[in-house]
Amino acid sequence: MTTIAPSILARYTDDIAFVAEEKPATTPEAFVDQLQTAAHNLGFFARINGAEDLETAATYLSDAIASTGAERKVLLNKAVEYLVNTSDMVDEYRDMV
Repeated sequence: MTTIAPSILARYTDDIAFVAEEKPATTPEAFVDQLQTAAHNLGFFARINGAEDLETAATYLSDAIASTGAERKVLLNKAVEYLVNTSDMVDEYRDMV
C-alpha cells in the first residue's frame, strides 16, 4: 500500500487477501477491489454479519484515492471506521472454511 496511509491499511491486507483468495494487495486500488470481493464472499457465501461494512469501506477508500488534502483524510478515516471488525469477520470465516 503506497499512496494512501500504508500503515493504517496494512493491518487489513492479509485478512482481506485471504477472504478474497488472492495475494495481499500492494496498491490502494487493488485493496479496494479485494475489499469488494471479500465483502461478497463474507456476505453472500458465508452469511457473516457486517460484511456490508467492507463494501462501505471500499466506497470511502475509492473516494479517498480520488481526493486530496483534508477531504482525503476524512474519507480515509471513514473507511477505517468500517474496517474495525475485519479481524472478527475473517476469524469467523476461517472457522467456516
